[in-house]
Amino acid sequence: MQNISLLLIVCVPAIGAFLLPLIGRLNRGLRNGLAFIFVLCSCLLSFSLLPCVLSGKVIEIAKYLPLGFNFILVADSLAVFMACVSSAISAVILLFSWDYISHYDNQNEYYSMVVLFLGAMMGLVFSANLILMYIFWEITAISSWRLIGFFRKKTDVLRADKAFLVTVFGSLLMLLGFVSIYQQTGSFDLSVIREYFRHNPLSAVTAALILAGIFSKSATLPFHTWLPDAGVAPSPVTALLHAAVLVKIGVYVYARLFIVNFPVSLLLCSIVPWIAGVSALVCGGAALIGTDFKRIVAYSTISQIGFIFLGLSLGTEIGVFGGLLYILMHGIAKAGLFLCAGIVEQNAGSKDITKLGGLFKVMPLTAVSFLFCVFSVMGIPPFGGFFSKYMVFSALVGNGNQMLTFIFLIGAILTILYLARLFMLVFTGELRIAAKREGSSLMVASVVILALACLAGGFFVGYPSKVVQSVVNQMLTQQ
Repeated sequence: MQNISLLLIVCVPAIGAFLLPLIGRLNRGLRNGLAFIFVLCSCLLSFSLLPCVLSGKVIEIAKYLPLGFNFILVADSLAVFMACVSSAISAVILLFSWDYISHYDNQNEYYSMVVLFLGAMMGLVFSANLILMYIFWEITAISSWRLIGFFRKKTDVLRADKAFLVTVFGSLLMLLGFVSIYQQTGSFDLSVIREYFRHNPLSAVTAALILAGIFSKSATLPFHTWLPDAGVAPSPVTALLHAAVLVKIGVYVYARLFIVNFPVSLLLCSIVPWIAGVSALVCGGAALIGTDFKRIVAYSTISQIGFIFLGLSLGTEIGVFGGLLYILMHGIAKAGLFLCAGIVEQNAGSKDITKLGGLFKVMPLTAVSFLFCVFSVMGIPPFGGFFSKYMVFSALVGNGNQMLTFIFLIGAILTILYLARLFMLVFTGELRIAAKREGSSLMVASVVILALACLAGGFFVGYPSKVVQSVVNQMLTQQ
């Protein structure tokens, strides 16, 4: 039964995505409802596997094929944790889309690509074969390319092309790294690879190739420029890319490969935190001087991804714990920020924060929801983001690198400054632009759910912490 659940988590959205355009020609309401059902199905099935995998059981589906291209899906605690986070946030984003997208063209393609995007993410997190992982990785690139260029303007298409080219270039380098691993081990299966690298070192060149793919997908310096440009996409798409799925793929694959399967070398432990630190600092500075609402939040995403990479790359129990908890808390809060940005953009007609102001008067629920999400990203107690950021900094201080600590401390201060500036310019002061009152009830309800989740994540942090601690224990045991 659990094997069937695992297969359905991947297949329901992956196959359902191809049915949605056909259904949309018959009935739009049915299409929207089925799209949500497909995502919710993956979400509920993922949560149903959580008690099983947290108890230590591993669920596997394997079909062995020639030349090492084996179809192997494995549900362990790390994979199921990522599946739960991604699918739950995606479900809220899809609900928001019902009203946000309702008056635009290309709706059939939109819902098809969003659901395919999630299906590819589910396939990727459960993949236990490098080639299968790469196939799902590229499907996310194709679907995100179509979604970023949703509005079909020339500049939108160019920016979608840029995102596609950057991420695909990185993934090709990563594929070369996978081929190098095959040459060493004779297999693409992670179980075989893990056993081989228990007794043999991973070459620096192979590690660098794989990291290039990871950094390109997670928009980490120097591959970061495509993500702010992706702000031309509809706000639910940017929420999906920045919060729930796309940029989290990179940090997940880093955790899967470099913590669980490969021994983390001292060289890697020293280089990755510095890359993450520079990325957090540079993009935090860019957010501080930006004027485009969604570009500021996009630069914030890149900066915060640096904190996640920091926690994971330190390789300690506290660091990995903080990095995984950061994935959850940041995903919830950043989805809320982008959806609030979508409400503002759609109802005020502008993304230029210098032309906005006083929107608290006409959008109080959106403003308060935005503020809750801002507090979580800042790391202000008692919001959930405080605990994840605290754990990452605890691991960093324990590492003893004072210069790196100083860099990330500046990054944390920049986070407070640019988000405070953003909230003040958009929601406080005199009303400077004609705006409708809030968004639709469904759109506002979606951001309120995410905002309350940010607060609940702090007050009830013990529950996700127990899950994350169990995931960390099993990850470190597999090393």
